[in-house]
Amino acid sequence: MKLDFKHTSSLLSAALLSLGLSSATPPTSLYAQEISDTWKFSLERPAGDWTDTDFAAEGWKDAQAGLGSRGTPGARLGMEWTTNDVWLRKTFTLESVPARPAILIHHDEEAEIYINGELAVKVDGYTTKYELVTIPESKRSLLKTGENLLAVHCHQERGGQYIDAHVVDAENVPELPPPPRVTKPYESDLITKWGEALTADDAWTEYPRPQMERASWTCLNGNWDYAITEADQNDVPSDWQGEILVPFCLESKLGGVHRLLHESEALWYHRTFNVESVSDQRTLLNFEAVDYRCEVFVNGKSVGTHIGGNTPFALDASDAIKVGENELVVRVEDDTEAWQLRGKQVLNANGIWYTQVSGIWQTVWLEQVAQNYIEELEISTDADKGTITVEPELVGSGAIKVVVKDGDKVVNEASGNGSLTLQIANAKLWSPNSPHLYGLEVHLLDASGNVVDQVNSYAGIRSVGKTKDEDGNWRFTLNGDVIFHWGPLDQGWWPDGLLTPPSDEAMLFDIEWLKNAGFNMIRKHIKVEPRRYYYHCDRLGMMVWQDQVSGGQNWPAWTRLQPNPVDGEWPDEHHQQYMDELEWMIDSLENHPSIVCWVPFNEAWGQHRTVEVGKWTAKRDPSRLVNIASGGNFWPAGDIVDAHAYPHPNFPYNQGQNGRFDDFIKVMGEFGGHGYAVRDHLWEENRGNWGYGGLPESKEEYEERYATSLEKLNELRKGGIAAGVYTQTTDVEGEINGLMTYDRKVIKIPAESLNKMHQVLFNN
Repeated sequence: MKLDFKHTSSLLSAALLSLGLSSATPPTSLYAQEISDTWKFSLERPAGDWTDTDFAAEGWKDAQAGLGSRGTPGARLGMEWTTNDVWLRKTFTLESVPARPAILIHHDEEAEIYINGELAVKVDGYTTKYELVTIPESKRSLLKTGENLLAVHCHQERGGQYIDAHVVDAENVPELPPPPRVTKPYESDLITKWGEALTADDAWTEYPRPQMERASWTCLNGNWDYAITEADQNDVPSDWQGEILVPFCLESKLGGVHRLLHESEALWYHRTFNVESVSDQRTLLNFEAVDYRCEVFVNGKSVGTHIGGNTPFALDASDAIKVGENELVVRVEDDTEAWQLRGKQVLNANGIWYTQVSGIWQTVWLEQVAQNYIEELEISTDADKGTITVEPELVGSGAIKVVVKDGDKVVNEASGNGSLTLQIANAKLWSPNSPHLYGLEVHLLDASGNVVDQVNSYAGIRSVGKTKDEDGNWRFTLNGDVIFHWGPLDQGWWPDGLLTPPSDEAMLFDIEWLKNAGFNMIRKHIKVEPRRYYYHCDRLGMMVWQDQVSGGQNWPAWTRLQPNPVDGEWPDEHHQQYMDELEWMIDSLENHPSIVCWVPFNEAWGQHRTVEVGKWTAKRDPSRLVNIASGGNFWPAGDIVDAHAYPHPNFPYNQGQNGRFDDFIKVMGEFGGHGYAVRDHLWEENRGNWGYGGLPESKEEYEERYATSLEKLNELRKGGIAAGVYTQTTDVEGEINGLMTYDRKVIKIPAESLNKMHQVLFNN
């Protein structure tokens, strides 16, 4: 174990304190008490005399000192505390009573300190460091040699918070030991019905890439071995610490480990798999998503690395594969709050920020292909012409043959080299009301016309655009017709799987429910879902605004739509990684007809080089619209000007003076967020659960607030607003502003009722 002097000094102090000594006290002095650094705590007002030594603290939980919110100045945080009140108890031992006893305390707005059942000290206000408060002479007799009880009640109303207290000798104040690293995320009791039914044998067994499907593949999900080491260890661990259920992340309930990964650590995975043949074949290892940096080894040989936690990648492991049993090892590092793109993940989950996700969090799978094979497909359509264009990316060479089917009926086919465009007679166009999909068979042919590779895919023929209405307001169009975009902000988080839905069925439930509730669009909020998510949106007829995952460290001041914004300054290397991940996202999702809009930035989160990014995105995919910064700092880029307002929608037209907004579609990119708490379905019953505008006192008030927001949105729609995004689909951790609870077990407003209410948005 490598120690620096400061750390060694802290450990020495802790060791001395455990003996009743202070590091500043000669060893012959035995009157300094042992430092007890753990508490029993309750977030609910205790019944009975909770300060009494005989009080039975049943149901109280354990916490390492101190308790509060991360970032509080001078704190040594052992456990998060975010509610208004906390009640604490701990015992400590005195070899002898000091002549001048005091309370060493770091406190929030109000704190009452009891010794052996009686009030000894009361303090007001808050501190930003540990301070000594002398115990009054009249109260010193409360202390005794041997075991004592310290009980504290702390109250706070605003801002960060913290409480910790120790009885000490004011003449020989001990150095407090450093708090241990927090390794456990908050463990909620919430679980979905799909999570309850999950087994290792049925963990995401569906084919993960519906738009390029091969008949033969091997799912590698299930129980893997895992180990956590220091980040500087590059050798494969000799001992594995247990099993983790892939594809669920290290921190999740369903993964089975429920452990936070520190930036100084590496996470290792291990399993074996069998291969029957390797002759004249390539073996591809596919990872749908690994957060964040990883290296993959097969039979002890590195077969590739990847940086980026949100998009799929494939590695050619052919040179390392052998017939029979093969060993697969994956090494992962994840520095959540560095420059990497992370979305809503933070080290200290609170408010709108959620539990970090580390490691494999989507399907791992294997497929074997010929030496020449189809690596990618780019599918585009033209609604005016009724055409489908298929452009393959090949490894090796060969001609392709494309067969287009409407159900079982072949409606056209063509062969040739490179890109092929096929005319579809009387083409059926894709829309939310009629999500028609054509099946595609794509064959790779050798020089003799033999099929060496085949993939199945599909296409939805549609065109996305914009037009001005008779009042001069820009509107969205689909297939040339004006369409109002109406959808929820959808975080895509789960209480049991975090970023990973517990199953394909669970993921489908959300989409189907939103469709039944009368939404025609989903804003997928700074998360890239498994590719099957977009497949379900394609076949069900749900438009998608797809956000890029946010991150980075240099965020500009959020001026919303005010004139003269300033971009964040990003180093070239981190900007390039951002652009790489943006392109990878578009590469992996661009064939889905459901996606109608790209959203590179959310608010000012990592917003930088805005005009450059907007121009690049529009050029990269001219078939869709670009919402450069939803609710963010407005720059003349892309197609949309997007405002956020809570709780009710309100577009700042006055900020569009001098024609700043004239060339852009005006939308309400976020509003609502009305919270409603459902007991027994909260991530944590006693935490500071919240919604925008405060919490209603009844379900009736909640429903009235929703109806009011809808009325205001409809008025804005008549005045030129072309889309609305309501926050949000589900509760997420401490956010209780969902239309359903986090575990999806309670629907706050029935889908049928919502559907009827929403029809007003589609009337002229």
